[in-house]
Amino acid sequence: MDMRTPLKRVRGYGAAGEGTGHFWMQRLTAVANLFLISFFVVLLIALHDEPYEGVRAAFANPLVGLVMGLVVISVCVHMRLGMQTIIEDYIHGGAKVALVILNTFFAVLVASASLFAIVKMSFGA
Repeated sequence: MDMRTPLKRVRGYGAAGEGTGHFWMQRLTAVANLFLISFFVVLLIALHDEPYEGVRAAFANPLVGLVMGLVVISVCVHMRLGMQTIIEDYIHGGAKVALVILNTFFAVLVASASLFAIVKMSFGA
């Protein structure tokens, strides 16, 4: 028989104070992705028959390179936040912290490789 009050049982298990920021960042990146992915799809359709030199010429335009960089950053942040929510909701035990860390490293790796490719194409490689 447990004589503790409900407050005593949950003390120390409260919110970390990051939920609101996480929620708003996920919504902000979702709205940004609506416009950025639309730009990406239009660019993809416009360049679908172009050879590498044509794609590189398109990426040499600073506006295209900048918007594509924003696409990568917004999508990777949104991906990290979404996967973090899934991990925190469905994974229990010691694996949770390791998976959240691996999720962050994966998102940074994808963003870094993508941004490197965009910069390389934009500056003529």
